[in-house]
Amino acid sequence: MRRLGIALAIIACGVALRLGGYEIGLPYFLVKYGGSTLWGGMVFFLFATLLPRQPLGRLAILSVVAATLIEFTRLYHTPWLDEFRLTLAGALLLGRIFSWWNIVAYAVGIVIAGLLENRHLARVSRLPG
Repeated sequence: MRRLGIALAIIACGVALRLGGYEIGLPYFLVKYGGSTLWGGMVFFLFATLLPRQPLGRLAILSVVAATLIEFTRLYHTPWLDEFRLTLAGALLLGRIFSWWNIVAYAVGIVIAGLLENRHLARVSRLPG
């Protein structure tokens, strides 16, 4: 449940960043790639929730593969899919335009999420009892 809570918190932060980042004066780079970095971390924690017994390295690899495949779906166009991409939900879930830089940002977010999870697990394993 902790991992799912983290994924949901990341979603809330990402939506807030994308919807309000420019309005509060954050730079384009931070809003654009910060959101993608958060999205990568969210993918990691969703996989960690669904596959709790998998090693963190495997979760990271699965997350990078899934995020990359979703990014490549942006190259596929049909009228109904392009219409969905124009909605807020479509833009947040699938995005609109393919970018190699998004894949880099997803990977950064996944690595950060994996490192934070590893740190948490190391701390928990040192607790008495």
